[in-house]
Parts: sequence; C-alpha cells; structure tokens
Amino acid sequence: MNAADLDGITGWAIGLMEGFGAPGAGLAIALENLFPPLPSEVILPLAGFTASRGDMSLIAALCWTTLGSVIGALALYWVGALLGRERTVAIAARLPLVKVADIEKAEAWFGRHGAKTVFFGRMIPLFRSLISVPAGVERMPMGTFLALTLSGSLIWNTIFVMAGYLLGESWPLVEQYVGILSKVVVVAVVVAVVGFVAVRLRERRGAGRHAR
Repeated sequence: MNAADLDGITGWAIGLMEGFGAPGAGLAIALENLFPPLPSEVILPLAGFTASRGDMSLIAALCWTTLGSVIGALALYWVGALLGRERTVAIAARLPLVKVADIEKAEAWFGRHGAKTVFFGRMIPLFRSLISVPAGVERMPMGTFLALTLSGSLIWNTIFVMAGYLLGESWPLVEQYVGILSKVVVVAVVVAVVGFVAVRLRERRGAGRHAR
C-alpha cells in the first residue's frame, strides 16, 4: 500500500508518512486538530499499520502523533486566548465544514465541567479539537492545559495506533467501528447535558417556591 494506490485523506496521510516517516504522522495529527473534519480515527490506525510494516517504530508513531496532538491543541488554545470569544466565533463562521454550533457546545461543556473537559474532551470526536478554544478564551493555566491535553491525547492515540498495529492490513475496520462508537458517545454527551440542564431548572424552580 502506498499513496499512489489511494486517494482522499488516506492517500494524503500515507504520502506524509512515506515522505517524512513518524514526523509525517505527527504533522497529519496536528493538522487534524486544526481542521476537525480530518478524522484522527483514520490517521492514527494508519500510523499503527505503517509501524507494523516496519516503516517506522511503534514508539516513534505514538510519540510523534501525541506531539502532533499537543501542538495542534496549543495552536487552538492561543487562537482562543489572543482573539477572544467573539472574534473566534466570527472567524469560525467563515470556515468551511466548521459549525459555530459545535464551538458553542464545546464552550458550554467547558463552562459546566471545567478543566476535566480538556482531558475527557481529547477522547470525544470533534470536541477533541474544539475544546481547546474555550480553554484559551478562559486562559486556563498553561501547565494544567498541557498536562491534561498530553495525558488525554496519549490515551486516545495509543488505543487507535495500537489497533492499526495489531490489525495490520485490516486497519480500516477501526474506522467502521469507531463510527458507531462516535455516535454513541455524542448521544451520551447530549443526554448528559440535557440531564444537567433539567436538574438545574428543577433546582431553580424549587428555590423559587421556597422564596415565596
């Protein structure tokens, strides 16, 4: 398998890995963070598969993809920190395939759950990129942001790189199964947010009755 045999995102990612090795995998993941429609669920297993062929070491694949995740997250953190919420949202509204509603959801989630969203958000499709923006807007301490991003990204990347490494030529199966998992996770997040809002509304109504 090589870049000439494939097209689309897969061919592009293979081209980077063929040209630059493990740093190419890191570059692909950094760009995936900056442009969420690029799927890490394809790039990471592909990096694992490439490692299984001996074109790069498994440790190098894990280290470079995790470094790419951190660099991409840092870039979005500083976008939020330097531009602020209003200008960031205005720019996002002009970008293709990026929905302002998705940024607002990530922002709301960050507002409710604080720092832990940066860790767990690294393991939720789409949120894994966008959660860096509200962290930057709120100027989360850099040490905390880096520690949470690094640990969350390392777990996510290891799962998918190892899947590609172990599956070998069958690595595209990962994309099929993660599509189902992604939908389950998104539904779970929506249910959790709706439940949180319902509980808060009930508490406010109860407080209003007692105030009378």
